[in-house]
Amino acid sequence: MGGRRRSRTIARVISVVIPVRNGGSELRRCLEGVASQRLDEEVEVVVIDSSSTDGSADLARSFGARVLEIAAPDFTHGGSRNLGAREARGDLLVFTSQDAYAEDATWLATLRRAFSGEEPVAGVYGRQLAHRGSSPPEEYFLEFLYGADGRDQRLVDDEAPSMRTTLFSNVNSAIPRSVWEQYPFVEDIIMSEDQEWSLRILRAGRTIRYVPEAAVRHSHQYTVASAMRRFFDSGVSAERTYLAGAQPSSRVLRREALAYARGEIEWLWRTDRRRWLPYSIVYESAKFVGLQLGAHHRYLPSWLKYRLSEHKAYWAAG
Repeated sequence: MGGRRRSRTIARVISVVIPVRNGGSELRRCLEGVASQRLDEEVEVVVIDSSSTDGSADLARSFGARVLEIAAPDFTHGGSRNLGAREARGDLLVFTSQDAYAEDATWLATLRRAFSGEEPVAGVYGRQLAHRGSSPPEEYFLEFLYGADGRDQRLVDDEAPSMRTTLFSNVNSAIPRSVWEQYPFVEDIIMSEDQEWSLRILRAGRTIRYVPEAAVRHSHQYTVASAMRRFFDSGVSAERTYLAGAQPSSRVLRREALAYARGEIEWLWRTDRRRWLPYSIVYESAKFVGLQLGAHHRYLPSWLKYRLSEHKAYWAAG
């Protein structure tokens, strides 16, 4: 850093906040990616470890990370990230997950640089690329959400929120400390604390920027059953994110799902992966059913919500 003067938009310390639970080799790969970054600013890593039993906390310390340990039942997506942000020293907070890793050594510098333009930006998020060898449905899902084109996201003239405008992911995001202090993450949502945050930011008239050049590798190998559970939880949180104010939500979901399904079929056909079509139909149907059930969870009995959810502790805690 030396004695050079920096504009107010350039961070002096960048804090990378990572919630962890039995991260194993994925956490090692994530930390190695952070350690490989090339930039002038000091980088600190803050790990919030939820009672790992595989030595994740010691692994993080071996990389020089500061480790905050919490009991597993106390974990929430928003709460763990707020804790890490409070304890971090950085004026730029970068959020990622244990199973994501930087695509190259310019990841942090690219996120940081996105704040240096003339227009003030409240938050920046980057691209997520599927791990090499991932299934075609997972590869298409990430390409559909993120893709290669950058954009600025705003709400204009009482515009209703949508999945596109509220998209923001703490798998790969950066928020200035001053913005986070004014708009911390909510701690009472089952998941998608990042998209709930983005909706509040947009409604406040602020701008969110998507920078595809700041890429990480991150994807999941869901089964049909686990995909349905994952999207059930997404549907539960949707009433506070991209479905907030949307009526009726079923119509919105059906329209989005049909557009997505058509796009995936065309993509599988175009990329000569037609043998995946039968599986993709079953897989995407399970996701859609989970999403619909989650969006209407208030009509379901508690025992069924517990069975359908990936995050069972949320329902057990009431």
